[in-house]
Amino acid sequence: MRTSHPFAEPRAATCPDLAAFEALAASFAAVLCPGDVVGLDGPLGSGKTTFVRAVVRARLGDDLATSPTFTFWHRYPGDPPIDHIDLYRVEKPDELRELGLEEAFGGASIVLVEWWCHAPELMPRRRYEVTIEGSGEGPRSVRVVPPR
Repeated sequence: MRTSHPFAEPRAATCPDLAAFEALAASFAAVLCPGDVVGLDGPLGSGKTTFVRAVVRARLGDDLATSPTFTFWHRYPGDPPIDHIDLYRVEKPDELRELGLEEAFGGASIVLVEWWCHAPELMPRRRYEVTIEGSGEGPRSVRVVPPR
């Protein structure tokens, strides 16, 4: 069982700038373990990929993350590896079977899923949900709901 951490309860934060937003993502990254799944939601341009990039950098020490919008899935090697899935282009649940994305949910990696609401049936019930609001150079509102 995990000890208490800053994201064990629902948490809302306003990040006035990119540095604060990335710092929040890095502190969130520190609590993630293999088998954790994170669903990221928010409008286009709200910073989902930027959040993922900051998590990957905090966990793996490199800025390897790029948006997998056209490939749907990237794996960043590390201990543990991080699987980054982007469901923006998924229009029908049937498409998920063809993509083989369920393989990412085997428990050995941390899984970050952008646009998870496009395919909620893919997501496990036990997951973090991160909702991001804002765009451009303006502040971001971030809400993190831990697994239930």
